[in-house]
Amino acid sequence: MLVKTFSASVQGLNAQQVTIEVNLARGIRFCMVGLPDNAVKESHERIVAAVENSGYKFPAKQITINLAPADIRKEGSGYDLPIAIGIMAAEKEVETTLLERTMLVGELSLDGSLQPVKGVLPIAIKARELGYENLIVPNQNVREAAVVNRVKVYGLNHISEVVNFLNGKDTPVPYDMDTRKEFFEQQCDSAYDMADVKGQESVKRALEVAAAGGHNLIMVGPPGSGKSMMAKRLPSILPPLSLSESLETTQIHSVAGKLGKDSALIATRPFRSPHHTISQVALVGGGANAAPGEISLAHNGVLFCDELPEFQRQTLEVLRQPLEDRTINVSRAKYTVDYPCSFMFVASMNPCPCGYFGDPHHRCVCTPGQIGRYLSKISGPLLDRIDIHCEIQAVPFAQLSQMKPGEPSSAIRERVVKARAIQEERFKNDKNIHCNAQMTEKMLHRYAEPDTQGLEMLRLAMERLKLSARAYSRILKVARTIADLAGSEKVETAHIAEAIGYRNLDRGDWAERGL
Repeated sequence: MLVKTFSASVQGLNAQQVTIEVNLARGIRFCMVGLPDNAVKESHERIVAAVENSGYKFPAKQITINLAPADIRKEGSGYDLPIAIGIMAAEKEVETTLLERTMLVGELSLDGSLQPVKGVLPIAIKARELGYENLIVPNQNVREAAVVNRVKVYGLNHISEVVNFLNGKDTPVPYDMDTRKEFFEQQCDSAYDMADVKGQESVKRALEVAAAGGHNLIMVGPPGSGKSMMAKRLPSILPPLSLSESLETTQIHSVAGKLGKDSALIATRPFRSPHHTISQVALVGGGANAAPGEISLAHNGVLFCDELPEFQRQTLEVLRQPLEDRTINVSRAKYTVDYPCSFMFVASMNPCPCGYFGDPHHRCVCTPGQIGRYLSKISGPLLDRIDIHCEIQAVPFAQLSQMKPGEPSSAIRERVVKARAIQEERFKNDKNIHCNAQMTEKMLHRYAEPDTQGLEMLRLAMERLKLSARAYSRILKVARTIADLAGSEKVETAHIAEAIGYRNLDRGDWAERGL
């Protein structure tokens, strides 16, 4: 007897329907075709034990299973449940009436219980797109799948519950979730707040400008000056996620298997801080089985690289294209996938190996050659993609001992949101442009052209401070953001002056003069 059940395979961030065709014939043999990987091939042993330990009889017949379409590689353990149900339906232990309207996904334990799997959210989206009435998932994945409306999502705990549901013996209640209500309830304040930062007003201003325009930023300063502390608080001043951004971010984390137990939506901007020993594959994604990397997990959020020169140079260089394109194409022998990676890149570094070059309170023990090699680990093309260079010094005791909190994140975020609203209105007719950092050269002449006095100041700065030519457009973009924060329609001389101050690492004499 031939029976068909339906599941889905995740390719990149999208899912594709997989039809599991099960045929029983005379003989004793088990055969699975359709490009299954090892995890899928091993499902035979799990299914046999799960079916028999749940009180059902596993058929002693020739079982042929085809996973269609056969030209797409099937990965993971999520096919256990649809294969098991297909075998039991072919043995007439399960009614086939609901199978045509039901998509199934789940891993089986040896006792028949259902275990969570990755990528349930894109599978639920595909089920709705194809018009399936029911989606059966492990109970731990039910909140993740229930984000998608117009499909009944059932979170079940055991294969016997699935059998009883399909046979009409039991009618579980589909999980109902108000996606918008869930989203807004989870938009709580960050655990980190800028009010905890003592002093460092110039650095907090730089962070505010970066957040308002979506600019990349690097902080340079001695150890213990608060670089990591302030970077962790950056998401608290960024504009809140929209519902569409939240769904997209959740989809990426679902595919990567990074959603926590019983998680639904990611309602706060992600903050990823990979260790400097990270590999290129872990950073951009890929691997033997396609998976998003850190840059995609930071999509719509912040990617923070602490101690930037300690990263391998080749690893840092792979960031160059994603920072420009805001998407990454991962091509391997077995697959080609695209992952979004629109993130704010924030980095921190010491000015030298010992960390105290230019510090008035500590003596630097590094030689000029050591300092040069240390700084040269960051290439010019990568530095070119960082709009704001911020110097930072240790906080004096007088400021550190103050009990009065600083300006809270909520006040800074209010100004950032207003500036972003101006940019949204400005770029409403420009596709894929949402903030000043994404402006093209043509847009700079339209929206960020300085007046005569500002242009003269920019010329003098480039000549006297030995600024590189690549700093020109970056200064104009940052100046446009500063003007937006000030509520100014035009880019004025004061805005140009502040933006020039954020290009310290472009100065030809930076390594000679110290911080």
